[in-house]
Amino acid sequence: MNDSQHPWTAADMPAQHGRTAVVTGANTGIGFEAAVVLAQHGAATVLACRDAGKGQAAAARLAAAAPAADVSVVLLDLASLASVRAAAAQILARRQRLDLLINNAGLMWPPYGTTADGFELQFGTNHLGHFALTGLLLPAMLAAPGSRVVTVSSNVHRAGWIDFADLQSRQRYGRLAAYAQSKLANLLFTYELQRRLSAAGAPAAALAAHPGVAFTDLTRVLPGPVRSANLALGGLFTQSASMGALPVLRAATDPAAAGGEYYGPGGRGQLKGYPVRVSSSARSHDQGAQRRLWAESQRLTGVSYPV
Repeated sequence: MNDSQHPWTAADMPAQHGRTAVVTGANTGIGFEAAVVLAQHGAATVLACRDAGKGQAAAARLAAAAPAADVSVVLLDLASLASVRAAAAQILARRQRLDLLINNAGLMWPPYGTTADGFELQFGTNHLGHFALTGLLLPAMLAAPGSRVVTVSSNVHRAGWIDFADLQSRQRYGRLAAYAQSKLANLLFTYELQRRLSAAGAPAAALAAHPGVAFTDLTRVLPGPVRSANLALGGLFTQSASMGALPVLRAATDPAAAGGEYYGPGGRGQLKGYPVRVSSSARSHDQGAQRRLWAESQRLTGVSYPV
């Protein structure tokens, strides 16, 4: 497919009947939009949400958009390893095989805080929570040929580096720096997971995607003048949540997409536009950092992978 001649849209998604997808943070924004499209294409869709009430409300909205959909809600707080383990156990008790795991939920620029397990909030939620969840669910994905793990990163990863001497930002905390570190960690994790899956000959793939600058609940943390300027310019620098979900959906379902690939908007600066394969920073391809982060993530979460 030539992307310039035929931009990829949800209409290009193959039928997903008989497949099961788990989407974290699916009650709003990109996660919700991705879940709707997957359900409309026939996937049994599990909404993994931190707030049970919001999750049920999202399921009701999704059912209205896809009346025949098989939709369920699982309580998942990525800032608690106990919650991650409970959610994974519940999913595995209901589903013998999983075809798609979309690691979408995340925090952006909160004041300094820690998870239930003492991890810095953004690193603990955006990376370690998803690392643990993926490891716990992977056995069910290895039972599903063609399964994919898609982890949502950000273009902000380019400003990030992994401070192995202070992963939890206890010595110094900057909201943007911690967010960028967590988004870089998402890519290091994806590339190392794909390397391990390939080495094991596993029938699963790991990919990553980013939404550009999508106008979602996360953008509420942007300074007021920035939000006002964007609105005044007619959304010149942002796109809708539904457009932001397209790179995620393409990574998850395009038959031509392959493990280890990264998708994002094809417009200038990858801010907006239809999804294409994009590149990531040189730091994200540092294999030494990938292996070191993996080992540290296993140690911190206590979750070991079957590959």
